[in-house]
Amino acid sequence: MFHGVLPVYKPKGYTSHDIVSKIRKVMNQKRVGHTGTLDPEVEGVLPICLGQATRVVEYIQEYPKRYLGTLTLGIATDTEDQTGVVIEQKEVSSPIGKEHIQQVFQSFVGEISQIPPMYSAVKKKGKRLYEWARQGKNVVRKARKVTIYSLACRWIKQGTFPTIAFDVTCSKGTYIRTLCVDIGKKLGYPAHLSSLIRTESGPFYLEDCYKLEHLFTLKTREEKKRVLYAIDEVLGHFPSVVIQDFDVQHVENGLPLIIENSFPLSLIRVYSESGKFCALYRLEDGIAKPEKVFRDVTN
Repeated sequence: MFHGVLPVYKPKGYTSHDIVSKIRKVMNQKRVGHTGTLDPEVEGVLPICLGQATRVVEYIQEYPKRYLGTLTLGIATDTEDQTGVVIEQKEVSSPIGKEHIQQVFQSFVGEISQIPPMYSAVKKKGKRLYEWARQGKNVVRKARKVTIYSLACRWIKQGTFPTIAFDVTCSKGTYIRTLCVDIGKKLGYPAHLSSLIRTESGPFYLEDCYKLEHLFTLKTREEKKRVLYAIDEVLGHFPSVVIQDFDVQHVENGLPLIIENSFPLSLIRVYSESGKFCALYRLEDGIAKPEKVFRDVTN
């Protein structure tokens, strides 16, 4: 079995689950999972976890995400993106300056509230919202807090229905579709997301990603190992400590550790003297207790 993280370039037309299914075939193993859903029409960075790396999905999901997208002003759809049915139109009669757009963008930077779109996988009363939407029902949804770390206007294509290109870095759980709709409202027009590429997801960039056609050419175990990132590599934002090799057995048995160092984060990576990644421990008041123990993660 393989253990590690594989950054995949997800093309348009595939769900995140489709990509997981394809990686299972490439790697010939069942224990595979993705680190955050990308809509079928969204392309870009999708980290895939294999083997014991599936146990750290929750930490990878917490990383910020970065996207390049376009917003079409003057047209609203029922799905809030280009795949939906047009529900409102309002022609833009005069050019909108980039400076004004950037001012509106800045008003969204920081912690904001979003109401999940009806065409989303959020559950309500035992059903996904998109299931309610397909039945023609509009369900009351609670607003959620998300964070926009940066939002910049790249260019504008003026016209009756202008296109605005943007670059956004945001927290997990952010709906870029909804962000586009809310930006449109502030500009005084209906709007929808017309294209989107995820360019960064945590430590991974577009240039790190492997395309499906390349992955299907991998034949040997060594070739497949080379496309994987080690579990601890993607957890580099957590501080680390080194224990003596004779203490490794204690860690593998889940015993606590006394940590003399002072760390700003509560989770720490634990390594042996010989460089083996052993565990993630949670530090509280100088005592570290096991969060995740990795006994054998060699491929």
